[in-house]
Amino acid sequence: MTQRIQSQKISAIIAGQLESMIIEGSLEPGQKMPTERELAARFDVSRPSIREALNQLETKGLVSRRQGGGTYVATALGHSLADPLLELFQSHPEFNYDLLEYRHALEEVAAHYAALRATPEDHAIIERRYQEWLDGHQARLGAKAEAELDWRFHLSIAEASHNAVLLHSMRALLSLFKQTIATNLTYLYTEEGRRDTIRLQHEALKNAVIQRNEDDARQAVNNHLAFVEETLQQSSRFESHAQRALRRFSMIR
Repeated sequence: MTQRIQSQKISAIIAGQLESMIIEGSLEPGQKMPTERELAARFDVSRPSIREALNQLETKGLVSRRQGGGTYVATALGHSLADPLLELFQSHPEFNYDLLEYRHALEEVAAHYAALRATPEDHAIIERRYQEWLDGHQARLGAKAEAELDWRFHLSIAEASHNAVLLHSMRALLSLFKQTIATNLTYLYTEEGRRDTIRLQHEALKNAVIQRNEDDARQAVNNHLAFVEETLQQSSRFESHAQRALRRFSMIR
C-alpha cells in the first residue's frame, strides 16, 4: 500500500513536469511524445510511473493515445480562439489591418523579452529558422510556402521570449496569422524592391535578438510591421475606417 502511494506521487510529479513542458512550448500541439521507455530513462523512474503520468494527462485532454502509434500532445491545444468569429475574420479581408495591429503589439513584446531571455539554444533555433525563411524567400516558393517559413521565424522569437502566455496567444491565432501573411505577401511582392526591404528587416530583427539589444529588437519589429501596414494601406482591398464607421452608423439609426 505504501509503495502504491509513493508510485502515485512520482507519477503526479512527472505529469506536472510534462504539463510544464506543454505550457512552455517544449512539447507542441500534435507532437509525438517520446516512448514510455524513453521517458522512463529520462526521468529515471519505472515505466508504470510513466504510464500513470500519461494517463493523468490523457484524462485532462492534454494527450491522446493512438493504437499502436504512440502518444501525442493534443492537436487542439491553444486553439480555443478558433471559433466562428475567427472564420469571419478570414472571410473579410478588410479586417486584415486590425489583425496586423494586434500582431504588431504581440511581436514587439516578444522581441523585447527574447532579446533579454533567449538562451544560446534559442539563438541557434532563431538563426536556423531565419536561414530557412531566407532560402525560401530567395527561391520564391510562392506566397503560401513563404508565409509558413515567415511565421516559423517570427514564432521562434516568441518561443525565445520564455513567456508562455504570449507564446500560446500567438499559436492560438496561428492559422489566421499565416493566412493573412500569405495574403500580404501576394500584394507586397508585386514590387520587386520590397523583397529586399523585407529581407533586411528580418535580418535586423534576428541580429538584434541574438545580440541581446531589446531596444533594437522592438524597433526592428516596429520598422518591419509598420512598413507592411503602410504598404497595405495603399491597396484597394482594405476598406477605410470611415467606410466601416458608416456601416456601423447605418445599423443603429
